[in-house]
Amino acid sequence: MELDIYQVDAFTTEVFKGNPAGVCITDAPISEEAMRSIAKEMAVSETAFLTRSTMNLRWFTPEVEVKLCGHGTLSVVHILLEKGELSYGETVTFDTLSGPLDAYVGDSNIELTFPNPSLQYVEATDESLIQDLSLKHDQIISTAHFDSKVLIEVSSEKVLLALKPNFDALKSRDGRGIVVTSLSESDNLDFVSRYFAPWVGVNEDPVTGSAHCALNVHWSQKLKKAHLKAFQASERGGYVDLEITPENRTKLKGKAVTVIKGTLNIPN
Repeated sequence: MELDIYQVDAFTTEVFKGNPAGVCITDAPISEEAMRSIAKEMAVSETAFLTRSTMNLRWFTPEVEVKLCGHGTLSVVHILLEKGELSYGETVTFDTLSGPLDAYVGDSNIELTFPNPSLQYVEATDESLIQDLSLKHDQIISTAHFDSKVLIEVSSEKVLLALKPNFDALKSRDGRGIVVTSLSESDNLDFVSRYFAPWVGVNEDPVTGSAHCALNVHWSQKLKKAHLKAFQASERGGYVDLEITPENRTKLKGKAVTVIKGTLNIPN
């Protein structure tokens, strides 16, 4: 069996920037075993699988399936637009483990509408987690839990950029993902962040759309703003425009660029 396969850099307009995603679009479903094998072969943070007949969309890291992936969804919409299966001004709805997800193809951006998580703030951050992230107590502004993940606001962008997590130590504890964030020092940005997920095989994710839903909730409440501009300060880096919708969902806006187009040969 031959499958069309793509690699797309999402939340950027430059190749080798943003977050790379694999994209595999088929008319009929393929087996979960095949999806897992393809995701391992692609060896990027997530590979997205879309079945046209049902519009079912799934995402796999090289190790596990995830319930929500922003850059993978953006990459799928980008490929559908390139192939002429979507046009500017159209909206497409995907069936996912996180429920129906809408994507709108705008003139300047692809807009994704995702559910907002509930943030549960805690008074104290776990001592060992602070050490594993190379943080100090006086550098932490607040800590919240969401969807088995942790969000930590730190005192400055300088602190954020200096983080050197101990990924082996993090993997030895229970966890799913950690997003660390701070106000931006740039006049044209509201906040910056980094995202760590060694539990799913991604030590530091380049640009994490799903984590920006939690970041959007946190910063929109703190800054009293419905529209935000963000930068994920990974080695590759990427920009995300954010909006809180009237339905209390997050709208993520971004661009993407195709890096690789090819054919994947799967044994029958």
